[in-house]
Amino acid sequence: MYPRSFADANGDGIGDLLGITSRLQHLAHLGVDAVWLPPFYRSPQVDGGYDVADYRAVDDMFGTLSDFDALLQRAHELGLRVITQKSMSSPTPRSGCFSTPTRADMLRVIRSIELGGTHGKRLTRWHP
Repeated sequence: MYPRSFADANGDGIGDLLGITSRLQHLAHLGVDAVWLPPFYRSPQVDGGYDVADYRAVDDMFGTLSDFDALLQRAHELGLRVITQKSMSSPTPRSGCFSTPTRADMLRVIRSIELGGTHGKRLTRWHP
């Protein structure tokens, strides 16, 4: 279900996590056994929320992390599973994933490769 348009609990015209929580009992009564939520993480909303800036935070328009905890708890009380979508392949440039590497960063990677992986351990057992 798309949080932005499903149910608005705070009256701002945008659906939110508390709105979803308020309707979970109706879904369970209809026989629904799981709800799927597209990204609701902090985002500049350039790509409808799929341009995630912080996977550890709920976007303010949808509520708070406590609101998500309440949704999850209520869903489990009703026997509903909650599936959250991670959009790992399209983070926003603001997320830090696209930061320009420093010379120290590049040297760290080169040294790791020279050592055969992280902390001197080989990444695989394959030998040329």
